[in-house]
Amino acid sequence: MPDPRNLDSLEGRVALVTGASRRIGRATALGLARQGADVVVTARSAHDEIAGVAEEIRALGRQATVTTGDVADEGDAARMVDEARQAHGRLDILVNNAAVRRHAPFLETTLADWREITGIILDGAFLMSRAALPVMLENGGGTIVNIGGLTAHVGAAERPHVCTAKAGLVGLTKAIAVEFADRGVTANCVVPGVIGGTRSPTAGKSPVARSDIPLGREGEVEEAAAMIVTMCQPRSGFMTGQTIHVSGGLYMP
Repeated sequence: MPDPRNLDSLEGRVALVTGASRRIGRATALGLARQGADVVVTARSAHDEIAGVAEEIRALGRQATVTTGDVADEGDAARMVDEARQAHGRLDILVNNAAVRRHAPFLETTLADWREITGIILDGAFLMSRAALPVMLENGGGTIVNIGGLTAHVGAAERPHVCTAKAGLVGLTKAIAVEFADRGVTANCVVPGVIGGTRSPTAGKSPVARSDIPLGREGEVEEAAAMIVTMCQPRSGFMTGQTIHVSGGLYMP
């Protein structure tokens, strides 16, 4: 049972955040560090950017490790988790944030396009989780947070692979939550809505107009990251298998 005096602290915990070079991934890595976690930051190729994130984490007084690799590659996924264990001796938190969001009309979407997107988003989360879980279990459990997508719940034109992959994360979350609950592992999915700021070149135009958001504005990366961090804190230890929306009321399950 969590210590009621220390429900926010992640002191002594080690987290690994995929896709940590910018936006929600970066904000999450920094948020975890502010709560006391040491953080392993990963990206497929943006080494300079994640190195900068690591320096920000160290400036907060926490340890940081940088590793690059493709989450959709089985060997890379295993290696990145092993590097986390080698550097810090344990792994308690995994945030599966890595994603690519291309767009094209359904009938022009090739099988290669489909496999690229679903591979990074869904296969990547599976491979990283499969590699991380044995390390978590060595220390009595841990936390996995998958980063979902609004389009998986409301649909979107020209994004069949993204919608499908993000919807698959909901199922993966539930599967992990049920199978590992009795071994101290929680798994939840956080679904950001329309998040402002500079978007990735692959993200394309938002499928939702700002005027459709009940709160009347786009979200901030820190607001999405705050919920992800909350899911990793002891205060959320009785929550598992859930999908939580941070969308300004745009989607209400």
